[in-house]
Amino acid sequence: MTTSPLLELPGAVAGSGADAGVAAHYGSFNNEQRSLAAGEGFVDLSHRDVVVIAGPDRLSWLHSLTSQAFEGLASGVWTAALVLSPTGHVEHHFMGVDDGTAFTAWTEPGYGGLLVDYLEKMRFWSDVTVDLSPELAVVWRPSLDAPEADPGRYSFVPRSSLPVFAEAAGPAAGLWAFDALRIARGEPRFGVDTDARTIPNEVGWLPGGPVAAVHLDKGCYRGQETVARVHTLGRPPRRLTLLHLDGSENRLPASGAPIHLATDVLAGVRPIALDEGASGPSAAREVGFVGSSARHHELGPIALGLLKRNVPVEAVLSVDGMPAAQEVLVDPEVGLHVRPLR
Repeated sequence: MTTSPLLELPGAVAGSGADAGVAAHYGSFNNEQRSLAAGEGFVDLSHRDVVVIAGPDRLSWLHSLTSQAFEGLASGVWTAALVLSPTGHVEHHFMGVDDGTAFTAWTEPGYGGLLVDYLEKMRFWSDVTVDLSPELAVVWRPSLDAPEADPGRYSFVPRSSLPVFAEAAGPAAGLWAFDALRIARGEPRFGVDTDARTIPNEVGWLPGGPVAAVHLDKGCYRGQETVARVHTLGRPPRRLTLLHLDGSENRLPASGAPIHLATDVLAGVRPIALDEGASGPSAAREVGFVGSSARHHELGPIALGLLKRNVPVEAVLSVDGMPAAQEVLVDPEVGLHVRPLR
């Protein structure tokens, strides 16, 4: 794991798990969050993997492989894309920008090598090169001039220049502040708010979501049939939801914790572990899982949860023993709204 030199800044406290290479906060995540919300400062995301795709065929090649439209992509325009399985499940997520000679993208920590391996297998006769770039680091800066979900606030800087960048771009804010704003936007994190069964329709990666990673009018790509069918004729099996957590307990739910219907829990029905396989009246109904969670400076404790589609949008939930109210991000009936008139 790459460790950021900005962990040497005063007050820096390292993150944990996959995020251990950068700061969770620099002493006051609430003040850091308010600075970002006011359009000031930056976030060190240099633990993310960076992939560089070069060569004259890069855009047409990416266009054929991914969920996004790359043909005609202008230089300097950021875009997100997915690699799907044949059945439409999300296998890779990345976001990047083309400079006229190469497309440079970030993906979540630990996923860069897997993405490069996949792309290398798909090169065939295309004139492209695919490489991990340990020399480049990812940073994020707020922009009050851009739309709320504009991904152009990301940028790449030479890793060796991070201290100089930080001195010019400060104040530094940690991942806790960044995640609180990301969660409030309803923007999922691949591998945290998603699982191996996730399809794009479930988590808002279609046009109209916080960061669209799917183009609905481009040519064929692997997994397109599932995306199109659910979008036009069906309903997503699950739906991403913003959870407003009970703030009476000074804790946040663990990532991956199961979500139950609060009515079952309040009635004394015993919640079960994911691997117990119990059913019947002795088992509370498990209706999803929680991914990211954070303390928002205005909203209080919040989280993203992936729920079964048939959970009523007004239902009160129980997350790791804490009551939680829902704020709809993905409409459970979204497919019904685009059905052709008969």
